[in-house]
Amino acid sequence: MKPLIIESLPPVPEWLSLLRSPALRDLLDWEQACMDEWLSDVFGFHALQVGCLGLSALRANRMPHRWRALTEYEPGSRLPADLQFESRAWPWSADSLDLVVLPHTLELSHDPHTTLREVHRVLVPEGKIVICGFNPTSLWGFRQRRAHWYQRLGVERWFLPQAGEFIGYWRLRDWLRLLGMEVQGGRFGCYRPAVQSSQWLERFAWMDAAGDRWWPILGAVYLLVATKRVHGMRLIEPGWRAARAR
Repeated sequence: MKPLIIESLPPVPEWLSLLRSPALRDLLDWEQACMDEWLSDVFGFHALQVGCLGLSALRANRMPHRWRALTEYEPGSRLPADLQFESRAWPWSADSLDLVVLPHTLELSHDPHTTLREVHRVLVPEGKIVICGFNPTSLWGFRQRRAHWYQRLGVERWFLPQAGEFIGYWRLRDWLRLLGMEVQGGRFGCYRPAVQSSQWLERFAWMDAAGDRWWPILGAVYLLVATKRVHGMRLIEPGWRAARAR
């Protein structure tokens, strides 16, 4: 899949701007292309994007009601949001949203389990959740762990957000399954290191093609899609009826 080309870098949250350009542009290009491809055929009536408003996750979706929201972990965003709410208490009733997109929202949350439980509550049966997250088992994840090691020594050299942590792909799949959600697919991308020079980023372009083929689980970022499943209820007849029939 060929990534989209963004001529000018859109406003992004302050914590994500630590990446700077061109690594940040490469990240947003890949995520935007995936969102446009995966969400164009997701149907329903109500869709919600929470966080990272520099990414237009719902632009290719055709639901009539689409909202962009912020949580308490992204205060003072430079982009307009339709609403802002507490991530542990969503202002929607149960079974009311058809699609929820969380682009790098769980990394900032101090209680990602509660956030996912709220998503599960507000989704309708067969509703979908799409999550973008940074992969801890990648070059970018190694730089983040190194920043934590520096912090223990009293040195501040953060690569990405200080709040929260990177959540692994397989770990997130287990969380979703415990909530009764079926993981339908996932994808990894951005295998190149987060260099600050466009020339060096182009020199590492071969890593994207090789990564998809040879080390697909080592991409810097992943995208995951899951569906809320609600199992039907089946009445069990009393045992004495079967005995009487015999």
